[in-house]
Amino acid sequence: MATPLSDPSQSPLQTVAVVGLGTMGTGIAEVLAKAGRTVIGIDISEAQAAKCVAALEASTARGVERGRLTEQERAEILGRVRTSADLGTAADADLVVEVAPESYEVKQQIFRELDGIVRPETILATGTNALSVTRLAAESSRPERVLGLHFFNPAPAMKLVEVVSSVLTAPAAVTAVTDLALDLGKEPVAVGDRPGFVADGLLFGYLNQAAAMYEAKYASREDIDAAMRLGCGLPMGPLALLDLIGVDTARTVLEAMYAASRDRLHAPAPILKQLSEAGLTGRKAGRGFYTYEAPGSPAVVRDTLTPPEGGDLAPGREIRSVGVAGSGTMASGIAEVFAKAGYEVVLAARSAEKAQTAKARIGKSLARSVDKGRMTAESAAETLDRITATGTYDDFAGVDLAVEAVAEDLEVKRQLFAALDKVCKPGAILATTTSSLPVVACARATSRPQDVIGMHFFNPAPAMKLVEVVRTVLTADDVHATVREVCGRIRKHPVDCGDRAGFIVNALLFPYLNNAIKMVQEHYATLDDIDAAMKLGGGYPMGPFELLDVVGLDVSLAIEKVLHREFRDPGLAPAPLLEHLVAAGCLGRKTGRGFREYAKR
Repeated sequence: MATPLSDPSQSPLQTVAVVGLGTMGTGIAEVLAKAGRTVIGIDISEAQAAKCVAALEASTARGVERGRLTEQERAEILGRVRTSADLGTAADADLVVEVAPESYEVKQQIFRELDGIVRPETILATGTNALSVTRLAAESSRPERVLGLHFFNPAPAMKLVEVVSSVLTAPAAVTAVTDLALDLGKEPVAVGDRPGFVADGLLFGYLNQAAAMYEAKYASREDIDAAMRLGCGLPMGPLALLDLIGVDTARTVLEAMYAASRDRLHAPAPILKQLSEAGLTGRKAGRGFYTYEAPGSPAVVRDTLTPPEGGDLAPGREIRSVGVAGSGTMASGIAEVFAKAGYEVVLAARSAEKAQTAKARIGKSLARSVDKGRMTAESAAETLDRITATGTYDDFAGVDLAVEAVAEDLEVKRQLFAALDKVCKPGAILATTTSSLPVVACARATSRPQDVIGMHFFNPAPAMKLVEVVRTVLTADDVHATVREVCGRIRKHPVDCGDRAGFIVNALLFPYLNNAIKMVQEHYATLDDIDAAMKLGGGYPMGPFELLDVVGLDVSLAIEKVLHREFRDPGLAPAPLLEHLVAAGCLGRKTGRGFREYAKR
């Protein structure tokens, strides 16, 4: 019978062995040494161990240059690290962190050897993000002391650490490692054992769908990446991130996730296999989804897939005046954007009163910009003067571009497009801001479907840079060219996509949000832990539940239903918990309660 674990507060984990000195192992060693731990770095490759030491020397030298470390502190940090090619040097460790390649055979061999080397009370941690901790623990003679300790890359910078328990792990081991993570300045999240855990479990499904979207030629790699950076505020686009992680690594993680879940959203996109087997594994190989200056370089260089400078669009139509239909936040935001860019704007609503209220909202927005020094009072006044508020769509008779931003209801939009078709002059472009409905259905409500296109702005329109430009099979080339040119004039970044549910952003975002809900529904992790994991481990500006409550659970459910209906994938079916909350009237911040409760204003 194994010896009971000692009280971690009495016997802290002071000596830590790190097995595997690649990028992650080196980063973990640096974090431990900076926190005053004695580190034994172990790698079968002496060259890799030397590379680890050189990286630590360079990193700490930069710390001194930037005033974050003194020369003495640097010397002390480096003095706490010794490296070896002999696993036997782990004998003195209180904790062993294994970060070897993602292979059961390799990891199991390491754990079997460690069983005969380390002390009975030593804790063994695996850094895997794809393999079963339980399976690794079962191979050990001390399964109660085996757990997962998943750092994120780069380990010195990323705050999140997932502490992974199997059904065999002793609570005292979890406590000891959690306390260590806190002492390292990290934010530990406790999770159960399933492939991908929380952060990667949500992240890799999203990355896989982005790869499949690219493979289907729905949108270019540049547009997919720009859409998710600008539409969701993510630090990197999904395809660039796959190149950074390693296409082969992503494929391995997804294979493990699919084996456990049998969810088609986790079945690796065929392009991941093709790139992996061709050796095009991303940055480390110099080529993956993108081509890089050299292996390991972050600098992207032009290749045969890079879009031509300036594009090759047909000549467009002249746009001098714009009509915006609607009176809500999105309509007023879009009208403000066009007016700021110098366009004459007609803002039309169902009544003159609603239109004037929308214009007043724009006035307040412009006043805030003046207060913050972003524009002059004179410029704000001129902008507001360019907007004519009206209660009739008849005033769209002279506009060159009409943009509807009314309720997300197909019948309402179709009726509006039929009305605009009668009012607007020949050659005027009719655009819908729908986020999930078929643009072609709006086009078919008119006698000029070739003049209809999607312009999906993001909320708040004045601040968000992205516009998804949605062509139908009927949209004329010059209409598409005109809208892209207009996007440039209003200082927005256009991305091209076809007319299918969710376009780029929502088609990738909402399945990720739905999967987060399923994690809570299955009692795998808490709201707070999932939100923390995605913000700290994925660099997301908001956690999924924060975002769901802001967007509105009713809006989210409607989009999920549209995606499920269009793609017929069981994995896209809305999580029952989301449906129950909406049925209960818990719609998020706007009702004071969604996944969380909010103080009434």
